[in-house]
Amino acid sequence: MKKIVAKTGNEALAFAMKQIAPDVVAAYPITPSTEVVYTFSSFVADGEVDTEFVAVESEHSAISACIAAAACGARAMTATASQGLALMHEMLFIASALRLPIVMAVVNRTLSAPLNIHCDHSDSLASRDSGWIQLFCANSQEAYDTLIQAVRIAEECYLPVMVTIDGFILSHCMERIEVLSDEEVKDFIKEFKPNYSLLDVDNPITVGPACLPDSYFEHKRAVAEAMRESLPVIEKVSREFGERFGRYYDIMEGYETKDCEVAIIAMGSTYETATVAVDNLREKGEKVGVFKLKTFRPFPHQKILKELREIPVLGVLDRAEPLSSYGGILYTEIRAVLADEKKKPLTASYIYGLGGREITPEEIEEVFEELFLIKEKGKSKEEVGYIGVK
Repeated sequence: MKKIVAKTGNEALAFAMKQIAPDVVAAYPITPSTEVVYTFSSFVADGEVDTEFVAVESEHSAISACIAAAACGARAMTATASQGLALMHEMLFIASALRLPIVMAVVNRTLSAPLNIHCDHSDSLASRDSGWIQLFCANSQEAYDTLIQAVRIAEECYLPVMVTIDGFILSHCMERIEVLSDEEVKDFIKEFKPNYSLLDVDNPITVGPACLPDSYFEHKRAVAEAMRESLPVIEKVSREFGERFGRYYDIMEGYETKDCEVAIIAMGSTYETATVAVDNLREKGEKVGVFKLKTFRPFPHQKILKELREIPVLGVLDRAEPLSSYGGILYTEIRAVLADEKKKPLTASYIYGLGGREITPEEIEEVFEELFLIKEKGKSKEEVGYIGVK
């Protein structure tokens, strides 16, 4: 029987963590992810889960404790946001290079300065080259389901995984969530069987040695291969979840895109806002569509080629300003994927929603109208567009 509950995005993540019941959770709370940690710690305090909860003095220590726990063969998790993730930056690379399957909930929040506690994607995108799989969620149901899947993905790929939700937009808003039973979650994630453990004194190993020019290159290449090979694992785990529980999330999916003349692509909760704009314009007879990119790392270039090269005009929405003077991060990566194609869309880069500024269906409708003008002119928009800036 389905069990429906009302939970904020943060509560949904914490509830999934309780059902996963990791061996170790180490955390230093930071807004807007605080609720994940204190909700989960209440489960521990009430004896609902026997996880070793480690309250540390910084986010750097939180991820360090997770690395140590995972190296000892424990299933380890944490949660953070913004400057907290930035403070972890050094250790993110160590987690991936040691092939430790840590899972982290990231509640997206802008990076200072100026100080701002609201959402954009500058925190997780600043960690894009750290070797972590990054999965963006459009709503709290997807976040709950994805965090459970992330455990399997991390442990089958031996790479750490970030599962992200938009700060305050999802983290603090109540939604209807369909949850699984504890037994279903336990059966899906399976028992963790680590490749090695520092506590296995009968089979001693060395972790974290120096790798100089004669060996470092090969080590890094191996991690790159693991990231490349993780994409089919993500697809397999998602398919299995969909077959067992009826909710399937593709690495990239579209809404009203089969016959569209212009389309946009975005990550996170903006996808659902954009579907409202699409419905409004479809009622007026305009052929528009929207794509959602769920898997940002590894970057699904073949899927992007397949889905986007036939679209006449594409607007790429980035919720982060990389200060590149050229375009958003997602925009530049998509342009690079399409660069060698004979048939490819005219493109336009849009920056939006920095520091938590709302984006409305009406503003997205204006973007679609601008994309139709680009279609008429037959030329890509070279200047970056800023949606909703004063």
